[in-house]
Amino acid sequence: MSRKDAPANPKFHRCAGPSRRDVLQWGTLGLAGLSLADHMRLSSMAANATQPIVTPPDTSVIFVWLPGGPPHMETFDMKPEAPSDYRGEFRPISTTVPGMEICELLPKLAACGHQYNLVRSISHNFADHGGGHKRFMTGRVPKTPVNTVNDAPAVGSIVAKMREQYQVGLPNYVSGTNNGRQGVDVFAMGSAYLGPAYTPFIIPGHPNESNFEVPNLKLSERVANSIDDRQRLLKHLDNVQRSIDRSGAMSAMDQFGQQALDLLTSDKSREAFDLSQEPQEVRDRYGMHPWGQRALMARRLVEAGSSFVTMVMENPMKQGESFPQGVLYNWDSHAVNGHIFDDAKFRLPIFDQTISALIEDVHQRGLDKNVMVIVTGEFGRTPRLSTQKGTSSGVMQPGRDHWPSAMSLLISGGGMRTGQIIGSTNSKGENPKDHPLTPNDLWATVYRHLGIDTELTFPDYSGRPMPILPFGEPIQELLPVS
Repeated sequence: MSRKDAPANPKFHRCAGPSRRDVLQWGTLGLAGLSLADHMRLSSMAANATQPIVTPPDTSVIFVWLPGGPPHMETFDMKPEAPSDYRGEFRPISTTVPGMEICELLPKLAACGHQYNLVRSISHNFADHGGGHKRFMTGRVPKTPVNTVNDAPAVGSIVAKMREQYQVGLPNYVSGTNNGRQGVDVFAMGSAYLGPAYTPFIIPGHPNESNFEVPNLKLSERVANSIDDRQRLLKHLDNVQRSIDRSGAMSAMDQFGQQALDLLTSDKSREAFDLSQEPQEVRDRYGMHPWGQRALMARRLVEAGSSFVTMVMENPMKQGESFPQGVLYNWDSHAVNGHIFDDAKFRLPIFDQTISALIEDVHQRGLDKNVMVIVTGEFGRTPRLSTQKGTSSGVMQPGRDHWPSAMSLLISGGGMRTGQIIGSTNSKGENPKDHPLTPNDLWATVYRHLGIDTELTFPDYSGRPMPILPFGEPIQELLPVS
């Protein structure tokens, strides 16, 4: 297969963006709402059919997904010398790395520029959200340029498959999303021909809401009301087990249900998801909003042993809050959807707080050798601004459309040298100027970090052997330093 994308799709694309109804409908697609018991049953069945349990490796990934496509010209690849209809309203500021400049709305990230790298030259050819999601999430050229139902496994599913023998007391592959967005097909997280055992364990909602709970991690209300502390719970379980043993039924009990029960009553699983274990000053540092608490949960999960944690950051507002005028649901900054500059003034300070806290926390806790943090969306935005009447505002306002020909991503940890700018775009931010890369080069780097051989194959639906990654090479600047 060619190392380049099939040139079948336009570079420029407009869309109306998701309606509130769309958001609710998409949340019902795919394997939404699997309980922890269901998830562990599927994973355990698959693992038991293959390899013995071995000591898990100590490398992991936090993958922050920004659906809709963040604007590279308003974040990490500003062009202050470009014409006004390209450069936009904001100005760059210096970071702690000489020559590295980012948007003025990201001062906290500017203050820790030496702890991450910016990649400015990744591109592909899929301008629809569906095609862009599939292209990026799977590391493959999708069969169709639209919809988010994978015909190849998402990278997280590959990781879950390759690490299925590692029993760490937690799911190896976890994803956090907004409520109503927890279907695996919403963000092309499907496992395709690998099967449902390798989809992520999805945690919907805002971790700081009073009604938030990890599916099936809490005991049912009936049990909780009858068992008021752990000692009585253990005594209750002991009595149940002795009763089953006497009846001879234990040997016939579903072994995977037993593993799920072990998870439900294990300190490790409960504590990993329990943000109240963190000092309030740490929680405040991340931000007491959905993005901040989701990022903190990701750090806790990889620290506890999860291999691949995806945290989706689209709507940063708390439940019940109204959208300010001009602000978008996600990063899809078409002029018809919202006012790109008003949206950035609202969205980027929240993003700045969350991502800077995550990067600094990973480094301060000594996790930066083993944990790789990646922050990206499916593509960038058109370098040239457009102006249209907003659907909600009814007034003319600026925006940018889909642009897979140029995008920026942030990457940190993984033992790599940081404070680097990798690749560049031309003077108007339109195309890679040097060091052109594809999403596959990123994934080759990730697989190298996780110790996964990309030449291994799995059979697809027709039985054909499919390599883990069909093309791509590790990005040399992002490899661990000796």
